[in-house]
Amino acid sequence: MYQGKTVWITGASSGIGEALATGFAARGAKVVLSARREDELERVRQACIERNPAETGHLVLPLDVTDYDALPAAVETVKTRCGRIDVLINNAGIGQRSLCVDTAMDVYRRLMDVDVLGQIALTREVLPLMIEHGSGQVAVTASVAGKVGVPYRTGYCAAKHAMMGFFDALRGEVAQHGISVHTIVPGYIRTNISVSALQGDGSEMGYMDKAIAGGMDADACAEVVIKGLGRGKPEIPVGKGTEMHALWLKRLAPGLIFKWTAKMVRKPEKASE
Repeated sequence: MYQGKTVWITGASSGIGEALATGFAARGAKVVLSARREDELERVRQACIERNPAETGHLVLPLDVTDYDALPAAVETVKTRCGRIDVLINNAGIGQRSLCVDTAMDVYRRLMDVDVLGQIALTREVLPLMIEHGSGQVAVTASVAGKVGVPYRTGYCAAKHAMMGFFDALRGEVAQHGISVHTIVPGYIRTNISVSALQGDGSEMGYMDKAIAGGMDADACAEVVIKGLGRGKPEIPVGKGTEMHALWLKRLAPGLIFKWTAKMVRKPEKASE
């Protein structure tokens, strides 16, 4: 399905973004790789070529999604180099590990800028190109935390709830143009999201917590996501742990969810070395 398609992925330098990039490359797609770390993007580009030596035209496009002034030029670069954008996956994001009372407002602003406004800004720039072509797929990496509030992640949960609402609303607006919108809802996936998660003072947590360390492999996650996109699923839950049960338990027995999350208020455990 994605043979010869152009797939633009933000947050492509590691984790789910990297796994999606190599997964799409293996299916014959031309992948546009965006994140802030150009050296890591080049490493991912080489990994994409290794997965499918027949396609070598992957584009490394360093980008900070919060630099709104740079986004029009980035879209124009992709249009010039690739002709069109068939799939946009908004995967850039940062996590949080701090209690609300300990979290500076600058941290909340940073979470909203990266996890919400950056995704909206890039999507706004890409949509006219997709509308012109009469087709396209737009996806966002949300989270189970976009459905269920979790302690130590107040800002992150707020951001992911916002993404679920925004892209659900957008789906109805762009369907008339042949564009589909997809929300990806991961549980615990084994990436560095907790390592780089912001603490209350804005510093990174610096280690992988136990829940993330025991999560689903990123490549396995990417396979579920790509298959879900190929089938046109509006919402794609992906994970293997008990956190995935929270998606239906929140609807059927919200009181149990609130009791469960209240028991989580303790410092996240460090994964064993």
